[in-house]
Amino acid sequence: MSNSSMIITPPTTLAVTLVLALPVFSEEPTTSTITGNIFRPVQLTATDERIAGLKIADGFKLSVFARDLDKPRMMAADSQGRVYVTRRGEKGDILLLEDPDKDGAAEAPRKVLELPHVHGIAIKGSTVFLATIREVYSAPLSDDGGIGQLKLLYEGLPDAGQHPNRTLDFSPDGELFLSVGSAANAAAEPNKESATMLWIDLEGKTRDIFASGLRNTIGFDWHPVTGKFYGMDHGIDYLGDDAQKEELNELKKGKKYGWPFVYEDGKANLEDDPKETTGMNWDEYAELCEPSVLTATAHSAPMALLFPSATNFPKAFHGDALVTFHGSWNRSKPSGYSVMRLRFKDGAPDKFEDFLTGFVRGDGQFGRPCGLLELKDG
Repeated sequence: MSNSSMIITPPTTLAVTLVLALPVFSEEPTTSTITGNIFRPVQLTATDERIAGLKIADGFKLSVFARDLDKPRMMAADSQGRVYVTRRGEKGDILLLEDPDKDGAAEAPRKVLELPHVHGIAIKGSTVFLATIREVYSAPLSDDGGIGQLKLLYEGLPDAGQHPNRTLDFSPDGELFLSVGSAANAAAEPNKESATMLWIDLEGKTRDIFASGLRNTIGFDWHPVTGKFYGMDHGIDYLGDDAQKEELNELKKGKKYGWPFVYEDGKANLEDDPKETTGMNWDEYAELCEPSVLTATAHSAPMALLFPSATNFPKAFHGDALVTFHGSWNRSKPSGYSVMRLRFKDGAPDKFEDFLTGFVRGDGQFGRPCGLLELKDG
């Protein structure tokens, strides 16, 4: 949450008419009218009163761990429970949050590193791994919580474009994965690493494309029981208020997930013809791609996906996940601005339901959920 102010952008409706030849669905060229809405709620101050008005699921309590962090994004904790928070941008940096007296509130944040455009962070042992737009670094963590000299592991990741926010996480068996979003909204890109999930070697020797056709899968995690790899992907903009829905995908090695040509369960994205770059029509390309396993409201902007531990969360929660939704801009009425519980049934994704809501008040909002982190005490 941020206490900074912003300029209100009034609701704006944009309409674009596209004429596309659709050989799969029609023998004649078809005119498709696409309308996209832009609405950005005014940013409100995160006052105690507003925070107290948030609604959280029964059995859970809500309290403020740290305040006035400007624009915190992703988080990771070391073995001592110290929390590291990334803040992106040209003056990007990492803050250290500590709670030595264990009262549930962090002491004043300490800046431990300046790194332009840092976003993704993951910690393994005494080493922190950091992702900027085009680089991945590692660095040792010192006894006092500081971050030592950076070591460049990888460079030459795809240019930022629309989705510069790279994320990192370790699988249960210690492998490191890096999400690389697309540079464009919905257009084939020359760089094969765009719109992918990458596997990266910890020593910086090699990286491979694990899965592709993922427009912007910022949040991902592994199911604690089945071990399946899941990721939340951002849908295409300007397909209308209710399309493209946000996708939950089961990520499998070597599989394609449709972007930019098909989405959800094989729907055709009429903005981009696959024949020009793949030689296939929409139906043929869809046959090569994995459909989503569940969808959420369009333009909600999923950010983090976390399966909480069985140790600290209620027994009934085991096997379910939490997902943060940053909030819409490409929609006439706000969606997202919440944390949702992703319920599983018989080991398979079943539905989303509210977990933490109330950040939107009328035409204003005072919080855009982003990172998720479970501390040792749950």
